[in-house]
Amino acid sequence: MSAQPNASLLAVLVATGATWGLTQPLAKIVVSEGYRDFGIIFWQFVIGALLLGLYQIVRRRPLPLRPDALRFYLLIALIGTILPNWGSFTAAVHLPAGVLSIVIALVPMLTFPIALALGMDRFSALRLLGLVLGLAAIVLIAAPEASLPDPAMALWLPVAIIAPTFYAIEANVVAKWGTAGLGPVQVLLGASILGAILTAPIAVATDTFIDPFHPWGAADWALVGMAVAHATAYAVYVWLVGQAGAVFTAQVGYVVTGFGVLWAKLILGESYSGWVWSALVVMMVGLFLVSPRRGEVAPAPTPL
Repeated sequence: MSAQPNASLLAVLVATGATWGLTQPLAKIVVSEGYRDFGIIFWQFVIGALLLGLYQIVRRRPLPLRPDALRFYLLIALIGTILPNWGSFTAAVHLPAGVLSIVIALVPMLTFPIALALGMDRFSALRLLGLVLGLAAIVLIAAPEASLPDPAMALWLPVAIIAPTFYAIEANVVAKWGTAGLGPVQVLLGASILGAILTAPIAVATDTFIDPFHPWGAADWALVGMAVAHATAYAVYVWLVGQAGAVFTAQVGYVVTGFGVLWAKLILGESYSGWVWSALVVMMVGLFLVSPRRGEVAPAPTPL
């Protein structure tokens, strides 16, 4: 039985969302220094595996290595990190971090039609309206010439949408078929280890591998910070679900998006047109409409 949410749990929720929101501006710093997709993804896997592995050692929880578990780790590594992060890091080269934070809020909106297609949810006019508002927010960013610093940036919005699309697919896969009897941290750890093994040769072959043995700059520290922030926020998210329930914890989506835009403005000095601020408001309203209500299950959070 989860505890009734109180001020302390609300503070944890806000801190978790603020930490998660850091990942987009940090990703922007990483790509701005010349690092690219598979090299970043490989080290994100490695750092995540180290942190989560230490966490599991402290908890004395083994990592199952049976065939069905290994298959599930591989699936989550692909649809939960490699494919969506390729989209995110590619788009981050061209789009402001604040815009990426708004786009990532599409996850619960895209989860709804996929759930309908899989027969896991019933039609809801309010959720449909939420989905429409989410798409309207993207139009507000892409359509007006005065929205983005360079109108040509709008061409990269479909690439940015790859990430929330795969996160939504992942959430529905987990909701429909479960996690092969594995706990969320076990899944993330296994996916991180297999993901690192899989992406290492790809990073080398695509000449995107990042050699850590050189004088470190802003991009290197930002990469470590991004991986640590994501792994920490996810672990706390899982704990918070057990303490306060899925419906309360699902509200972290608002905080992640809001802080993502705020951090981008404070850390990167990004400025936005009125169209982008309008898109943020519309996206938040859409997020509210598709958020789970009491008695419903929140979509699974996105892994590393």
